[in-house]
Amino acid sequence: MMNNISKIGLFVAASFTLVLGACLPNNNFPDEPVVEFKEFVKIPDANGVDQTGKLILEFTDGDGDVGLGQGDTFPPYDPGSQYYYNFFTRYYEKQNGEFVEVELDLPNFFRIPVLTPIGQNKTLEGELEVELFINNPFSDYDTIKFDAWIVDLALNESNVVETGEIVITKE
Repeated sequence: MMNNISKIGLFVAASFTLVLGACLPNNNFPDEPVVEFKEFVKIPDANGVDQTGKLILEFTDGDGDVGLGQGDTFPPYDPGSQYYYNFFTRYYEKQNGEFVEVELDLPNFFRIPVLTPIGQNKTLEGELEVELFINNPFSDYDTIKFDAWIVDLALNESNVVETGEIVITKE
């Protein structure tokens, strides 16, 4: 049996994967990033319990300034700043018929690596994929959802998208 600290770490740990589409020839996307919810795929463990899921977003960015390098740690991207991260999620549980944002002990935000294309055309289009733990061990609720958005290097925030209801199988 896990202790409570291990459970907290398990719940909010995440991995981040990027699937980048081909750079598009001279599309006229806005300089601000735009995200669109594509899908959420639950990943059950060996016992059939939904532990993790993949949140998949499609995105565009007209000037291609999405992503942070390992050296991007000076203001405004310094540790402790809200812009140290550039991929953000909020977690909600459906409690008594209403979705309520649940503040987790550990954060649900991540750093997208540098995606700026080489060459004259900087337009970006692709998919962002993040794996999230979805089975809150401290909750009896089985219906959740996420909001998500990104921020580019110029600190332009994208629109916020939502997953819709995700019903999870609990232990």
